[in-house]
Amino acid sequence: MSGGGRSEDPARKPATRLVRGGRRPEWTGPVVNPPVWRASTHLYESDAARREAGKNNVDGQFFYGRRGAPTQWALAEALTTIEPGAYGTVLYPSGVAAIAGCLLSVLKPGDRLLMADNAYDPSRSMATGLLARLGVATIFFDPRDLDRFAALCSEGAQAVWLEAPGSLTFEMCDVPALAAIAREHGAVSLIDNTWASPLGFAALAHGCDIVMMSLSKHVGGHSDLLMGSASAGKRWYGALRRTAQELGQVVSPDDAALAARGLRTMAVRLEAQTRAALKVAQWLETQPQVARVRCPLLPSDPGHALWRRDFTGGCGLFAFDLASDDPAASARVVDGLELFGIGYSWGGYESLALAITPDDYRSIMEGTGGKPAIRLSIGLEDPDDLIADLAQALARLETR
Repeated sequence: MSGGGRSEDPARKPATRLVRGGRRPEWTGPVVNPPVWRASTHLYESDAARREAGKNNVDGQFFYGRRGAPTQWALAEALTTIEPGAYGTVLYPSGVAAIAGCLLSVLKPGDRLLMADNAYDPSRSMATGLLARLGVATIFFDPRDLDRFAALCSEGAQAVWLEAPGSLTFEMCDVPALAAIAREHGAVSLIDNTWASPLGFAALAHGCDIVMMSLSKHVGGHSDLLMGSASAGKRWYGALRRTAQELGQVVSPDDAALAARGLRTMAVRLEAQTRAALKVAQWLETQPQVARVRCPLLPSDPGHALWRRDFTGGCGLFAFDLASDDPAASARVVDGLELFGIGYSWGGYESLALAITPDDYRSIMEGTGGKPAIRLSIGLEDPDDLIADLAQALARLETR
């Protein structure tokens, strides 16, 4: 299910487009939010009308439940309006389904994929699992090494998968330069932009061909839905839509309504979480139990200059390495936290903490060099309370 071909006035600010996007009168009627349209079967006035609908494969055309209805169309169109350079957006039942939909739309047996070594683990697993079984070869690369990347592209590649910042370790890379090199060599550039969202990084406007997001995170914002999306210009949007329909990808109208509801407040939530995350990260930098804070928002971070150059925002997700050499130290800290839940995902209103081992998910790049590490997702709690909670948990490392 997808939305294409219609966008808000580009002169309007992102926060305005967030509020207005997808709220066509024909989809909402006299109410503020598009109603939840639950339907598998769409009915026609005549057989001629049925045949005509089959020829018009666009959002807004009732046909059958797999192609969606106003609830899903409104969400897809709203996502398109906030992604500069997008012609349309396709929805998927999870972020990982969106990753699969993107890669299967641009690759075929015998193709070669270049994937950033610090990509999200399910992206890596898809490359070494499903794609490998389909005859696609994947080469992992360090996205900070532009010369090596250019050499790999010159050897032949059909697609490039990027992520900025990198998963778990949060390295920044020069996305515009990487996308330009890929285009020069005829490769499609795809990026997982879940961390920043289009509010913090306009990936298509910076040269990427396809941008993917897990809507389970910032867009949903309340840890109660699974969904993904992919947006692109007209050429690649068509490929995304065709592949999604061939695979029978569909999202429920109830989840689409939840995602649309979360989307309206995403800007204010991201701003508050980014501000709080920076405060927590700055405090962690001063703690003796912490060896390194991995957060491009920090001026001390190696990727901060790239973040400032290309990004207009951040989010509440970052990580830190402990000074301890005890591999169990991260679990001890996480177990001692009271305000942070222990769980996967992020981007919800509640804070989460997770003991991580990035070295387990790298082929050529270093993770943390074996150091115990913790990933934090900062929610909407008061940052002073979160800092106090971290302080008492970190103290456990001093009292053992």
